[in-house]
Amino acid sequence: MAQCVTKVELSISCENLIDKDVGSKSDPLCVLLQNVGGDQWAELDRTEKIKNCQKPEFSKKLLIDYYFEKVQKLKFGIYDIDNKSYDLNDDDYLGGVECTLGQIVSSKTLTRPLELKKGKPAGKGTITISAEEIKDTRIVSLEIEAQNLDKKDFLGKSDPFLEFYKPSDGGKWQLVYRSEVIKNNLNPCWRKFSVPLQTFCGGDFNKPIKVSVSDMDDSTSSDLIGEFTCITAKLLEAKDHVVEFECIHPGKKQKKKSYKNSGIVRIKSCKIETEYSFLDYVMGGCQINFTVGIDFTGSNGDPKSPDSLHYISPNGINEYLTAIWSVGNVVQDYDTDKLFPVFGFGAQVPPNWQVSHEFALNFNPNNPYCQGIQGIVDAYRQALPQVRLYGPTNFSPIINHVARFAAQSAQQGTAAQYFILLIITDGEITDLDQTRQAIVNASKLPMSVIIVGVGNADFRAMEFLDGDNGVLKSLTGEPAVRDIVQFVPFRQFLNAPREALSQTVLAEVPKQLVSYYKMQGWAPVKLPGAKQE
Repeated sequence: MAQCVTKVELSISCENLIDKDVGSKSDPLCVLLQNVGGDQWAELDRTEKIKNCQKPEFSKKLLIDYYFEKVQKLKFGIYDIDNKSYDLNDDDYLGGVECTLGQIVSSKTLTRPLELKKGKPAGKGTITISAEEIKDTRIVSLEIEAQNLDKKDFLGKSDPFLEFYKPSDGGKWQLVYRSEVIKNNLNPCWRKFSVPLQTFCGGDFNKPIKVSVSDMDDSTSSDLIGEFTCITAKLLEAKDHVVEFECIHPGKKQKKKSYKNSGIVRIKSCKIETEYSFLDYVMGGCQINFTVGIDFTGSNGDPKSPDSLHYISPNGINEYLTAIWSVGNVVQDYDTDKLFPVFGFGAQVPPNWQVSHEFALNFNPNNPYCQGIQGIVDAYRQALPQVRLYGPTNFSPIINHVARFAAQSAQQGTAAQYFILLIITDGEITDLDQTRQAIVNASKLPMSVIIVGVGNADFRAMEFLDGDNGVLKSLTGEPAVRDIVQFVPFRQFLNAPREALSQTVLAEVPKQLVSYYKMQGWAPVKLPGAKQE
């Protein structure tokens, strides 16, 4: 599963803390807890204590791993520290706040009133939490070739490959990158490659880098042809012109006085580029628009019958509702207006009982928006008794519907809007060819499609749409330019914790969003200070 693991640094400050100390001000400290299920909270980090201060700005940053596909519930607690013990139970509580990490990163800076307990404010106390992703997002891109390499193989020429090393803390050389092998060639030209700057040289341009060229030999592992050492800054001179290095074999150099070199390595290009992350885009102002499509075809069964997939159990749930809740709860933090368009497909709808493949769930085509996730749930419950389940199961109209909005947004030429379509279906898809074409077209747009399959149908067609096993192609053979579909069968999650479904379903979205903007060459709308070139 592709996980978007990024470290986020949280900076904390407070205002107007209540005063617990007689004769002096409080000595505050902030502790960060993460919910680990139910009422269980685990401490992740804490700041330093600041003496006699009702308006602290803590210098120690709180670090946390960020996952887009999880709702990470956090609790910030401010304590007045009056003793040397680590335990906070014997210290006065000055107030706290609960929120999600998604809310913090999408606001970038969040200010909330402190509460002593739910609904009871801690005087006029407030907390301000600001987030910054920590990561040197620059990458080094290199194009390299070699000339006149020594011939190592008895019968043929050499089969050369490149290796880059940086010094590790223990003084050893640590492998950073290994290229592909080019068979039978003494003048190889390797594929362009890129390595994160942090990985390549720890961001230090004066750090030595060792580059070796070796001959891949199937019988033995490999033979060194030659090597050289230089600093990253020297490689970077290849921004404007080719930089050449002699490739030296230490053994040969010692043995032969007349030895010159074992070939020339030519750095054709070495550039530092900025690689933006999912958080760069979200914190730079990208809104994620969430649309839901619900399958109302006859194969679901009569909603009044307990064996129907649309039957709402006495405790008020079914698989459709559970999927809406678990995915919607994560995505809603990234959408400021919390207005979600929701459509049904495959039903006969009033008043003419025409079959529709994109009817507004609230029956208002001019304003198909539901307020929040609860609004989607309410609209679904109200629509169920008013429509007749019918068929066929056509996905393409609703994919094309969202694609029209994504296309309008893409014309703006900025990374301001991204669209996620969640389709919940019992899986008997009818318009497979049109859907393939719709997905191939949508792969060129700022959107992702998530399909949750409910019930026990044969989902082979869905797995085919999810390009994990190879690139999806349209009927005419046109390939999707990005993999934008994630399919998940609900039955795999029946006994799993509720979060498991949303984590699996949303794990690909950060990668898909970044791949679209990278393909377009669009930077975030607002660049974090450090990344402005």
